[in-house]
This record gives sequence, structure tokens and C-alpha cells, in this order.
Amino acid sequence: MSSLSQRHSMAVLSQMLKLPPIKALSLFNLATQSGFQHTPQSISIILHHLLSFRKLSHAQSLVLKLLSSRISSTSFTVPSLLSHLTAQNHFSSCSLFYESIINAYVQYQSVEKALFYFHEMVNKGLAPTSNTFNNVLNFLVKMRNSDKVRSFFDEMKERVVLDKYSFGILVKGCSDIGDLDRAFEALGCMEKMDLKPNVVIYTSLIDGCCKSGEIEKAKELFCEMGELGLAANQYTYTVLINGFFKKGLKKDGFELYEKMKTDGALPDLYTYNTLIHEFCNGGRILRAFELFDEMHERGVACNVVTYNTLIGGLCQHMRALDAEELVDQMKGGGLSPNLITFNTLIDGYCKAGRVDKAVSLLNQMKSSGLRPSLITYNILISGFSKVGNLSRVMDLVRELEERGFAPSKVTYTILIDAFARSNDMDKAIEMLSGMKKAGLVADVCTYGVLIHGWCSEGNMMEAFKLFRSMSEVDLKPNHVIYNTMINGYCREGNSYKALMMLKQMFEKGMVPNEASYNMTIQVLCNDRKWKEAENLCNDMIKCGVQPLVAIDMIHEAKVKDS
Repeated sequence: MSSLSQRHSMAVLSQMLKLPPIKALSLFNLATQSGFQHTPQSISIILHHLLSFRKLSHAQSLVLKLLSSRISSTSFTVPSLLSHLTAQNHFSSCSLFYESIINAYVQYQSVEKALFYFHEMVNKGLAPTSNTFNNVLNFLVKMRNSDKVRSFFDEMKERVVLDKYSFGILVKGCSDIGDLDRAFEALGCMEKMDLKPNVVIYTSLIDGCCKSGEIEKAKELFCEMGELGLAANQYTYTVLINGFFKKGLKKDGFELYEKMKTDGALPDLYTYNTLIHEFCNGGRILRAFELFDEMHERGVACNVVTYNTLIGGLCQHMRALDAEELVDQMKGGGLSPNLITFNTLIDGYCKAGRVDKAVSLLNQMKSSGLRPSLITYNILISGFSKVGNLSRVMDLVRELEERGFAPSKVTYTILIDAFARSNDMDKAIEMLSGMKKAGLVADVCTYGVLIHGWCSEGNMMEAFKLFRSMSEVDLKPNHVIYNTMINGYCREGNSYKALMMLKQMFEKGMVPNEASYNMTIQVLCNDRKWKEAENLCNDMIKCGVQPLVAIDMIHEAKVKDS
């Protein structure tokens, strides 16, 4: 730097120090915009000025600009700034500067640097505030790096001042990754330090228990909250309601919802979304829309998830046209349909056999700037497969590959099903070979569609070969495959093998569907095996399956035979 530049620099710095810190920072920024080349000395002076007045957020913002090279500085390094601060008797600012640099690195998403300077600060005997410790801990938690979270917390818990927010961050982080032992250990540590857990900590634990399937423990924690005088909030209720629903405890979930309202905790967006999802999944679409209307009445703004859930519910009931009208309502409310919205609607039209409308929606999606996903193509391939348009199916496969997608296990399974449905088992087997060459492993669904294909062709020998081979690849036939095999054996009039499959189902704790029972009983009646047929009727009653049709079949068969 020339002597003239140095004099100008000193003049600017001298003027800055006479001003209040915020005005001084404005002058510093103005000099920066004018092309002023800052030195470690000039930066340390403005930082010291800001930190002297405890303007930590402004100091952190300035450091962040340096880290991201938005301030031009010759030979800038963090150590050089620290050196200048201590050399100019600004050591009192060092603690605050360390906190600024640590928080800046957190904001800059540099975990190693943040940890390095945190450790250096502590090793120099400087005490970080709990706020800075919490920022670093929260950063590690968000990175889902459980090892670093554990080591950082354990190493620093005796060297820094912890508060309930520190434990709150740790409990939430451990609960989110399913490390409940560590989460409860943190709760115990709080109690030893005489720190009382708050609603947020209990809610995090309840959420963690629900996500890990520990619903009874979640209920215990909820009761414990009440005993401690902690009032559950909307989020507490919602995570537990959601936990009940995911565990299949619908009655408990709805009862807790009623208790929530009685206790004065008003449902929020996430509560409504949870309930609407449950109603839609249970086929209670009218009840879902009642809640939707209630949201509007209470002024709770819907989001895209709310609309997507309702659109999915309508499509399940083959009401794709109503679902499309809801999309228009969604747009009118200022919300843009996302990929899930389009995929749900396209799937609705495909299931209704309206593949022309599904393609129109695909074009709308592209026009709106959304890129179709592999799921989009799988939905369309399945839709065209079900209407028997194999030419369009292969066009879509080519299109998805041109867009850079590799056919997935689901894609291959849909294609195998498409050819099996069109009675082209050679092509279906060819697709299975292609799937294996692509390094994809066939699953139960893949075997299911192939077995269905052989059964439909009446080739029970090949169907059984495939059925038996499932154990060789460590797969277990599900109830759909068993019912398919029973159907196939009944169609060829083989009551012995149909009964054998039924027996295997019983042994594996599966309940055959009504069609499997009725078809087997019909074949047994054809073979005049009255006792076996009547035994199956009794089995139906034990399993809660209506035997009325079966009883009539047996009676009519006996009358004809007499």
C-alpha cells in the first residue's frame, strides 16, 4: 500500500472511531463499495468498535462477508485478525470476536472451522456463552451427525454453561434419529443439574417415541407432563395423535383430538393435515372436507399438503374430476400445484381409465415448469398398461430414458404386468431378465404379477415353479399371491392343491379372501367332497368371512347330486 493510501486509510479509520458503531459500520461499508482495500488492522479496528458496544450480530455479519469474499482484503485470515486484536490491547474483545467467528462459520455451513475455533476459544480459557454453544450443537444436530453431536456435548458439558435450550437441542436431535436412550439420558442429566424440562423437550421425546413405535412410552410421557403441570400445546397433541394413527390406534387418536379441543389447545395446520390424512385414508372423505371447511371458518390457512391429501382422497374414490376442480380452487387461493399434486391427479385419471386426460395433465405439468419424475412415468406406464395400449407403454419407457431416468424395480414390475396381462409371458420373462441385468432384485410384487400371468394362462406348473423359487431368494409369498394360486388351481379344477394352499395360508396366519373360499368350496362340491366343503364353511365363520354364498353352493350341489 502506498504512503498516500495509508494516510487515506488512517483518515477513514480515525473518522470511523469517532462515530457510533452502526454509523461507523455504514462508513466502513461505503468505503468497501468504493473499492477500499481493507487490511487486518482496519478490519480489527471496526470489529473492536462494534464488539465494544456488544453489537455481536453486526460483527458476525461483517465476518461472514469476509469469509464469503464479499469484502476485499489483503491477506485476510482469522488468526491475523486475532493477532491484531491482542497486539492493540483489544484482548477484551477476543472472547466476543471468537463468538462472532464461530457463529459466522456456523452460518457459513463450515462445521470443521466452527468446531476448531470453539475448541481454541475454550482452550485459551475464554468462556463461550450458552447461546454460541447451542448454535454449534444445533448445527451438528441438523447435519444428523450423531457421533459429532455426542462427542461435542460430552466434551464441553463440563467446560461451558449449559441451559435448558442446550438439552432441548440434544433431546430433539437424538429423538429425530431414533436414539431414544441418549435422549432420555439427556433428560436425566437435566434433572441432576436441577434444570426443569419444558414442553418442547417433552414434545420432542414424545415425537421420538412415536417415530420409533414406542407408543406406550409416548403415552406415559404425555401423562407425566400433566403431573408436572406442563400444559401440552398443539404440537404435542399433534405428534401423539399422528403416532396413534400410524400405529393403527384410530380410536385413541380421535379421542385425543377431542381432549385437545376440550383442554383449549386449538388445532393448527399440522393437526388438521394429520386428521384429514387419516379420514382420507379411511375412506371418510366427507368428514375430511368438514375439517377442511372448519379450517377456513377458523382462519387456519391450508397449504399444498392439505390440498394434495384431499385430492388423493377424491382420486381414491374415482372422483378425479372433483379433484381437478379442487386444484383450481387451490390455485385461486394463491397456492401452486407441485409435482405430488400432478402425480396424484394423473394417477386418479389413469385408475379411472382416462389416460387421455392423464397425458393432458402431463403436458400441463411440463408447461408449468415442473419436470416429470420417474414416479410420473411409472403412473402413466401403469395406466396405459391397464387399458392395453402397449405401444404407448413402450413410447413412455423410451421417453423416460431420454430424460435421463433409468427404469426402476417398479417400472420393470409394471412392464412385466403389462405383458402378462396381454398374455405375452415370453415378453414378461424377457423383462424379468432385463431387470436382473440392470442389477435390480425382483421383490414380492414382481413375483406376484408373474405368478398371476401364468395362472391366467392356466399354466399352473410354471406358476408353482415360480411360487416355490421365492424361498430360494428369501422372499415370502403374501396373501395376494396365495389367493392367486388358489384361484388358478380352482380354475383347473384341482381341489387338492387349492386346499393345500389354503392350509399353508392358515399356518402362516393369513386369512384367505371370500373369493378363494367360495371357489375352493365350488370345486370341492364338483368333486362331491361335502365334508371338506362344510369344514371350509366353518373356517370362514371362525375367520370372520361371510359364508352365506358358500352355504347356498353346498346346498344346491347336494340337491343336484341327489
